Amino acid sequence: MKVLVTGTAGFIGFHLTKYLLDRGDEVIGLDNLNDYYDVNLKLARLEQLEGQDNFRFVKLDLADRQGIADLFESEMFEKVVNLAAQAGVRYSLINPHAYIDSNIQGFVNILEGCRHNNVKHLVYASSSSVYGANTAMPFSVHDNVDHPLSLYAASKKSNELMAHTYSHLYSLPTTGLRFFTVYGPWGRPDMAMFLFTKAILSGEPIQVFNYGKMKRDFTYIDDIVEGVVRTLDHTAPPNPEWSGMKPDPGTSAAPYRLYNIGNNNPVELMYLIEVLEKTLGKTAEKLMQPLQPGDVPSTYADVEALVDDVGFKPETSIEDGVARFVKWYRDYNGI
Repeated sequence: MKVLVTGTAGFIGFHLTKYLLDRGDEVIGLDNLNDYYDVNLKLARLEQLEGQDNFRFVKLDLADRQGIADLFESEMFEKVVNLAAQAGVRYSLINPHAYIDSNIQGFVNILEGCRHNNVKHLVYASSSSVYGANTAMPFSVHDNVDHPLSLYAASKKSNELMAHTYSHLYSLPTTGLRFFTVYGPWGRPDMAMFLFTKAILSGEPIQVFNYGKMKRDFTYIDDIVEGVVRTLDHTAPPNPEWSGMKPDPGTSAAPYRLYNIGNNNPVELMYLIEVLEKTLGKTAEKLMQPLQPGDVPSTYADVEALVDDVGFKPETSIEDGVARFVKWYRDYNGI
């Protein structure tokens, strides 16, 4: 296939692009290479991809309406995976406009590109953060998610609503993927796994939010990529049993689907720290902090829909995943 992957220099985008290239797909990778975190890490990821015959990189911002329109018209993609977004829950409290520009304006440009150029399937990144104030565990795609706790979460919920509109009006198949706390080699420096590892190895204290009582459904990157590819290959179908009398949020009468991709096994933050300490052979100095604005105390993915539709369930244990991440971190930093 000819696939557009946006956010190709990002954590998930890099791994997905590599997977698609390895299996023989042609990939156009788009990224604006912004400085939300260390650009050198993004460039190092790109170096792993460039030079392959079936890959081409395009530096472009999703919010560039004409640029995105021209790209779609010239390339005629069969399928699109939209992973580019302004990420981060806490950063959305500081720079809210970045989320509107990238996650709302940018996403409608992607939708328009798909609509006007016969794209067969759009898969896009949503987030576990959309569950917001929900406390029913595990989180299900069939639950209502109308109470986000951050603008980041609200922007991702907006993406799901916007995608449904295009699925309904233009029969564009769309699949939204709610990712749960992704980690692994080449991971984001602003995420807990990276921050903790760096601090522990440097002998610096780590900030432990919610006094260590946070629970996260940590999901290893290879499992995320497998889920993305399986859903990409399984074009979103309409649900013939969908009823407006009792609407199911996870499906539709239009070709529209939502899936959780999570490990289905929440881990307490203190246990993650224990595993890291054991793997690194060093004890962390812990600064206990309250729950931060915008954060949710726990996440836990119900992956039944993913298993039923594409036959996949993430299963990498936190122990195995942490060991692989730490090995990469030491290699990458020459430690």
